[in-house]
Amino acid sequence: MARIRKFVCYRSVERPYTRFSKYKERNFVRARPGCRVVRFDQGEVQKQFPIALHLIAKCDLQIRDHALESARQTMTRYLEKELGKTGYHLQIRCYPHHVLRENPLASGAGADRLSTGMAHSFGKPIGVAAQIYKGKPMITIRTESKNIPHARMALNRARYKLPCACTILTEDLQPKKQSIASKATKPKAVAKVKAEAAA
Repeated sequence: MARIRKFVCYRSVERPYTRFSKYKERNFVRARPGCRVVRFDQGEVQKQFPIALHLIAKCDLQIRDHALESARQTMTRYLEKELGKTGYHLQIRCYPHHVLRENPLASGAGADRLSTGMAHSFGKPIGVAAQIYKGKPMITIRTESKNIPHARMALNRARYKLPCACTILTEDLQPKKQSIASKATKPKAVAKVKAEAAA
């Protein structure tokens, strides 16, 4: 199997003409490579979990679908071993829409005359990538409160597969219940009590 090109060439966010449309006359690229991410939602999808952990990017960059699929496999393997198939909900929050292209370099005699670089947004499509901006959650794991350490460990393992610095944010999804004492001290309730006392 041929090795893929190092992604340092494509890491910065750019906007060349890479749109792919179902209408042929509106296409900027002839073909779009398939996405290698097998699933974007995994685990117990229907259940409402009280805790969500988000993996958030610290910078703007592009992430190839190879890296997203590698991170998904790593997290799935660990979570199914520790929590089972119904103890979590894993969601990939970014989709690789962006088409990557390269100008193949010639080798051999006379290669210096052919390999003059890529002056415009042209080239052969070689893959797809997701464009990530600073502060955007890339991966979310929803689970029970007792399983937070396992979810953090899974996101830590996914961090090693992604080409950026990340942080983990924990969010409580349960609605906060308002106590009876706090309801009684509302301004409307106090004004009603004062009006009754005056009468």
